[in-house]
Amino acid sequence: MLALATTHEGDVPIFLRPLDGNSADKEHLSAAVKAVMTQLREQSPEEQEQRIAIFDSGGYSQANMKSYNDAKIWWISRVPETSTAAETALEEVDEQWQPLSDGSGDYVVRTMELPQGKERWVIVRTHAQVQATQERMEKKVKKTHQEWEKRLWHLSKQAFGCETDAQQAWKQAMKGKPSWLMATFTLKEQKQYQQRGRPKKETMPDQRVWYLVPKLEVDQQEVTLLARKKAAFIVATNILDEQRLSHEQVISTYKEQGGVERGFRFLKDPLFLASSIFVKKPERVIALSFVMVLCLLVYRLAEHLLRRQLVATEQTLPNQVNKLTNRPTMRWIFQCFEGIDLLHIRIGSCWHTQVLGLQALHQQVLRLLGPAYSQFYFFSP
Repeated sequence: MLALATTHEGDVPIFLRPLDGNSADKEHLSAAVKAVMTQLREQSPEEQEQRIAIFDSGGYSQANMKSYNDAKIWWISRVPETSTAAETALEEVDEQWQPLSDGSGDYVVRTMELPQGKERWVIVRTHAQVQATQERMEKKVKKTHQEWEKRLWHLSKQAFGCETDAQQAWKQAMKGKPSWLMATFTLKEQKQYQQRGRPKKETMPDQRVWYLVPKLEVDQQEVTLLARKKAAFIVATNILDEQRLSHEQVISTYKEQGGVERGFRFLKDPLFLASSIFVKKPERVIALSFVMVLCLLVYRLAEHLLRRQLVATEQTLPNQVNKLTNRPTMRWIFQCFEGIDLLHIRIGSCWHTQVLGLQALHQQVLRLLGPAYSQFYFFSP
């Protein structure tokens, strides 16, 4: 496993730590966060107040949050829905939801007094997430409804010697039924005769049996309410001052943690060919991890530099679908530079080298990156 930290701007990797494959997320993420913050505090102590560690629910626990608070580390994290406090908070949300300024959803804010200290919880519910959760719930409802229909059909074919037995069997069958599935029944009495043919009116039956006649319905309103609850998630922070970091900034800052995930996508990309390299010793795995993250560092620095220059000079470049953008990926830029060749010409004892295939787009990129890059292509900006 690999612990990785990247910057908020540019997704530039600043920390890596290879871990044992059996490492526990909560324990080792906490150690990585504190190691990063300790190094940054030693390098630039004047910027300590501006630094915020952002991580997913895998790093959230009572012990971790307390250790961050004691170390005066500012953090933003998603709270795992499995925690008791989170379940209670999501169940008890009945306050007036506030709409997000971009219209993408709603949020509710609660100040939590927890064993690790006071935290600000922003409970978020986006329209897109509600719709996606609703669609998943509908599929689940359809499948579960069919399963229960089949189960109750088999139950309806069983004969019971008395009403009490039938009611007891129904009670037993209802265990595990979802709350949004409404099941009711009526009892149907059936007389049984040993003599063949239609019995006479005055003939007493040899025995009586009861059958369950079930009825199954879906409470659609509860399904919708449950989907809305499931779509909500909690973003917590120990920055209580709303003036320093507004509620919506807590949400947007947390969502921008995707930079580290993009770094992992880079490292796991099949084109990287890392999976084709077999190393046996742990120290060689560590060395390979370092080389891979070093490649990511160079890639991100080049991408960040190019994007920054495009914004500063108000220029754009065509992307893969020929639309102009000021945020191209470096992977696309590398593809654009494929097919450029060096021609070496020998005249007597002297060698002359020419760059073939350099187009206007390549020259624009080289100008943006600076003189050092242009010199590699014998091009004067």
